[in-house]
Parts: sequence; C-alpha cells; structure tokens
Amino acid sequence: MKNINYQDLSPIQKDLLAEAEKAMEEAYNPYSKFFVGAALLTLDDQIITGANVENASYGLTVCAERSALLRANVMGKRMFKALAIIARGDNFNTNEASAPCGACRQMIYEASQIAGKDIEIILSTTNKDKIIICTIKELLPLAFGPRDMGIDVTKYQK
Repeated sequence: MKNINYQDLSPIQKDLLAEAEKAMEEAYNPYSKFFVGAALLTLDDQIITGANVENASYGLTVCAERSALLRANVMGKRMFKALAIIARGDNFNTNEASAPCGACRQMIYEASQIAGKDIEIILSTTNKDKIIICTIKELLPLAFGPRDMGIDVTKYQK
C-alpha cells in the first residue's frame, strides 16, 4: 500500500480515475447523498464503470464497486487488473480516500481469483490530493474465496 501523487499516476490509472469520477455523478443516492464511482480495467484494457444505487430498504443498496462488477459480468467480462474508486458528499469533498466496504472487497477478491491476478486498487479523495494504490490482497488479507473451497474458476474466465 502506498500513497502517490496524482501526477505520478500512469496514463491508464489517470483514465480509470477520470472514468470513475464521471460514473460518480450518476449515483442514485437520495438517502445518503454520498456519490461513489468505480471504474474497472479489464485485462484487454476496456474500462467498465459503476455508481452506487441506494434503496429505501438500506440493505439492498448496491455500492459502485459491485455495480461495476455486475455490469462487467453482463458484458461478458470477468478478467480485471485494476479498479479505481472516488467519492464525494452532496455538498462536501472527501478528505480521505474512500475504500470499498467489506462486501465489495469480497467480490473484488473473487474477481481476482477468476483473473488469477491480485487486482490493483486506486483510492482517491474527491480532489485527487490523496491517492492510495494497493491491491485487493492488501485490503482483504487472509481472504476466503473459491479456491479455498477447491473450486476451479477457470471455466468462468471471459
């Protein structure tokens, strides 16, 4: 896990963050008024985005990260190498980089097992003044996934 300045990001990392930022503005968030955007990078360099979608039955809310993963799945994409996340409040910018919740971490970890790659995660504040680069294994150490159950996920690789 490392802190990095925006100008030190690679062009593709900057693109991912920009696409996550665009997706953030599409959040459906009438309850929390918190906007989150995520952008996945496939192994073939396609970017797939998602935004948070809330629900009056709060537990049914879908985070931006899971939204992007679900969208990618429907598009026939399950092989990822990176994910960028950015967030803001209704009338405030974040002071700390926003990280995925536990449920999202678990789904990202499962995606990493399908891809056979420790997915890079780019976490950013709204103003991009604090950026953290880490991997899903750093965010979810000692994770449990399909391989722990003896499941061969290679047939799900797309």
